[in-house]
Amino acid sequence: FARAVAHDRHFTRCAMGGGRFNSTVAAPLEETPNYEELTNPADMKPKDVVAALDKYIVGQKEAKRSVAVALRNRWRRHRVPAEFKEEIYPKNILMIGPTGVGKTEIARRVAKLTDAPFIRVECTKFTEVGYHGRDVDSICEDLYKAAVLLLKNKIREQNKEKVRKKAREVVLKALCGEGNSSDFEEFLDSGALADQEVVLEVPKKAPPTPKDPQGQQMEEFVRHLQGVQKQSTQQRMTVSEALKVSEEIEMEKLLDDEKVAQEALRCCEQYGIVVLDEVDKICQPSDGSRKGVSGEGVQQDLLPLVEGTTVTLKSGVSVKTDHILFIASGAFQLVKPSDMIAELQGRLPLRVNLQALTREDFYRILTEPHANLIYQNKELLRTEDVTLDVQDEAVQEIAEVAFQANATVQNIGARRLITIVERVLEDIAFQAPDHAGETITITKDLVQERVADMLKTQDLAKLII
Repeated sequence: FARAVAHDRHFTRCAMGGGRFNSTVAAPLEETPNYEELTNPADMKPKDVVAALDKYIVGQKEAKRSVAVALRNRWRRHRVPAEFKEEIYPKNILMIGPTGVGKTEIARRVAKLTDAPFIRVECTKFTEVGYHGRDVDSICEDLYKAAVLLLKNKIREQNKEKVRKKAREVVLKALCGEGNSSDFEEFLDSGALADQEVVLEVPKKAPPTPKDPQGQQMEEFVRHLQGVQKQSTQQRMTVSEALKVSEEIEMEKLLDDEKVAQEALRCCEQYGIVVLDEVDKICQPSDGSRKGVSGEGVQQDLLPLVEGTTVTLKSGVSVKTDHILFIASGAFQLVKPSDMIAELQGRLPLRVNLQALTREDFYRILTEPHANLIYQNKELLRTEDVTLDVQDEAVQEIAEVAFQANATVQNIGARRLITIVERVLEDIAFQAPDHAGETITITKDLVQERVADMLKTQDLAKLII
């Protein structure tokens, strides 16, 4: 008790000390991140990549192998003699297959595995030069932003503990000034001081930098002024808020914008992955029945980007696309790959055909992946203290219904499973809060009952001319 009173008296003296409550921002962290190490390609063998993809995607061995080899070739390229390094270009891939079989998911998972900058764009969003809409150069803009964000997140994760300790020191100094802060450490860690107010010196956020279309002279000039005229304001806030603000301030000091931009550019150019989805939608059938501003003109605009060119972004940064890996994908139901202009076909030398999903594939999708639909719904209902027991026969019936629906109505791939599972669990999910502590069993008969109207609709669809 006496110790607590002493702490309280010491805190009161600090609070009445006026200026002793104010805190200047602590000195920057001494250690700087190794930017190059953060952006080096992952050393994964092709079989390791395929094994990792198997945890999330069922089947499509050919597509997985092609992507795995393309990634390994990037790793190999950085280990060849310097005189050959710039002469080796990525082999871009064209994935052909029905919707919902895993084309985009393969590329997205690969980017996560390798920590590479990754974006997915729909080709139908672009218009040819001269028309209102997005042009293909914005792909480089988005990829560069993704690289900057990826690098910053890596630095934040790597230095999270160091920044937290530094922010703690700043708040302790704000609490007791230059006095002995050891008396307050226990109270700060326990959260007893969370609602106590302190005053922190917070740097003002710089205004947006004007962009000069002709170069970076204006941007560099404004940065110079911002460096000369650094301003800060004193803000009163609670200790809990001060800890968060201090962490953000220390992290921003750790991030060197110039080095981040420089390394993000290298990462974007050397390891970037771009998925050109719905590429079949910008192809015109051989009979010329479909025309528009998102057609052959967009293909022409994509040519230099896929082959290798230099694109100048709005910020003045120049991005070379020579070594960016492009993965184009499309269902090609109304058109054929040969309907693409010949030049674009030549820039997508590797073609991979993805197969339509079978009954067995649907069953495996519901049971094998790390976070399959059945497991997701079990975990969601567990939050209501409801245990969901799905019998194996029920899972097989869901797979059968999905296969039949795709065969008779329209093939939308694995997305059909979402519709069926939601239909089966709709009433259970609605009434779950009233059944806490119970176990609900999903049987084959229940599945058939819940999807009966769906199957009737499919039978009627066959009769429509």
